[in-house]
Amino acid sequence: MKTLSIRFGERIRELRKERALSQEGFADMCGFDRTYISGIERGVRNPSLSAIEALAIALNVTVAELFNGL
Repeated sequence: MKTLSIRFGERIRELRKERALSQEGFADMCGFDRTYISGIERGVRNPSLSAIEALAIALNVTVAELFNGL
């Protein structure tokens, strides 16, 4: 079974790709470094609540929608 961090990262990657955003472009929208986004998407970084909120805003979804299906 995949960890929550990996499933969350896969969800972020899915939403980012649906919007045709590169990791670099998405990172800029969030105010993060590209390597931080990469770490989130690979499940090796655990974003804080404020980082999760920034991800949701950049993806134009609610925080709850980020966790749909996890």
